[in-house]
Amino acid sequence: MRAILKDKIISICDKKIEAKGLNVGLSFYAFFENKNTDPELLMEAAEWWIMTHKLNHFEKATKIKKLVIGE
Repeated sequence: MRAILKDKIISICDKKIEAKGLNVGLSFYAFFENKNTDPELLMEAAEWWIMTHKLNHFEKATKIKKLVIGE
């Protein structure tokens, strides 16, 4: 995973956790706007989420952050 995506995921997770608490869930779409401005980065996130880690549609932000930091 590229550093730009890692940084983006960690930042979004931190913001969501701060705003809604430790049990907040999110999908990989949370890391992108509702516009297809960077399809390669979106596909990288989708592959990491779905194919590599076999995650459910919604997962806790704390879990996602730990997975990203561990890589």
